Amino acid sequence: MKVSKLAIALAVCAPVVANAAVPEGQANRLGNDLTPIGAEKAGEGDIPAWTGGLSSVPSNVSYKPGQHVADPFASDPIKYTVTPANADKYSAILTDGQKALLKTYPDYKLNVYETRRSCAYPEKVYAATKNNAKVGELIGGGSGVGGAIMGFPFPVPNNAFEIMWNHTLRYRSFKLTRQFAAAAVTRGGDYTLTIVQDEALFPWSDPTKTKAEELNNISLYYLSNTIAPAREAGNVILVYDALNATLNGGRQAWQYSPGTRRVRRAPNIAYDNPGTNSDGLSTSDAFDGYNGALDRYDWSVIDKKPMLVAANSFKTDAIKYKDFLKPGHVNQDAVRYEVHRTWNFEAKLRPNTRHVYARRVYHNDEDSWQVSAAELYDGRGQLWRVQEVQQIPHYEVPLCGTGAEIVYDLQAGRYLALAMQNEEPAVNYFADELDASRYTPNAIRQLGVR
Repeated sequence: MKVSKLAIALAVCAPVVANAAVPEGQANRLGNDLTPIGAEKAGEGDIPAWTGGLSSVPSNVSYKPGQHVADPFASDPIKYTVTPANADKYSAILTDGQKALLKTYPDYKLNVYETRRSCAYPEKVYAATKNNAKVGELIGGGSGVGGAIMGFPFPVPNNAFEIMWNHTLRYRSFKLTRQFAAAAVTRGGDYTLTIVQDEALFPWSDPTKTKAEELNNISLYYLSNTIAPAREAGNVILVYDALNATLNGGRQAWQYSPGTRRVRRAPNIAYDNPGTNSDGLSTSDAFDGYNGALDRYDWSVIDKKPMLVAANSFKTDAIKYKDFLKPGHVNQDAVRYEVHRTWNFEAKLRPNTRHVYARRVYHNDEDSWQVSAAELYDGRGQLWRVQEVQQIPHYEVPLCGTGAEIVYDLQAGRYLALAMQNEEPAVNYFADELDASRYTPNAIRQLGVR
């Protein structure tokens, strides 16, 4: 595993976060022994070689614009199932979070299928990523990115900061709209669905831009409008995410409340403040696996190795909420697990810095750079929460997107299911009607009127 040995050695040896550009010879590996975004092309054990992924609609499914993507792997049989009884046999490929869930819930299991390396991205993203390898740099002590644009800023990473920036700035198209459901599930399995319409404009993926310095320090405009249940409807949040958290105060956020009919600045939509629509089961910076500034932690690489992740989760996307949300945990028969190589790295809280999570461990799929799973530890060093982010390839774009996000609170015995699109309209990755002028405090006041 050439890239992992190189990157881990650099991460361990470099105490200072510095310029991340790699030599020409390393950049030229992209598209050769590395995939165009920096994963290892070669196979390993149960992991096959990457041969291009799904870059168009597969011939064995039908798809029309506006539909949910159909499962091209629906006929794949289960290879084996990990249960509490045989978990020790598969210990090497289980995350600590998966091990904890297997110990906590006697009926918890992981159905493992053939590994399908289905992630693919547009050619423009591949070209931009190769250029980023030569010009991208960390700035602000790892709190920002300079030089690069579009795609993945650090395809041959030197440290854990760069790995998380690859997740944060991964390609999700330029403009998208989505509707999703969230549910905070009680011990007994009760829940109330919250329905949210959200949208995002990613200046980082603006095809007219040539480098990060042209973006006015904004990597993302994000708008979220809660539409159900009635008592929550009309609550709107607006976020400008910073490309460099050390400049201009970092993230900017506003919130409109229909109760007060006022738009207010919302600095609490960040870090360890309770996440929107989370019922206190997650933090603001845990949405999407991780989001926002990296400045409260010291980040370091652990290793890169094969692990079980929730991938090609077409089946999860198709199941009804009532069949998916169960007491204790989601219906594990609906979740597909595969063996993928993941970058495993940790964040330890910096001295004299506050956060409810003293330590966080992440597992990012090499083929998408997305956070696939995470373990979140409290101030006593005890495992508190376990995250799982399910991955769905959208071959109609193409890109690898996220499906349901699950946060298991082991101490409360409850869980939060976010970003579920099962019974909602399909994600629109071609929302050309969106414009930056829409993302203003005045605009969200109009949107939030019931």
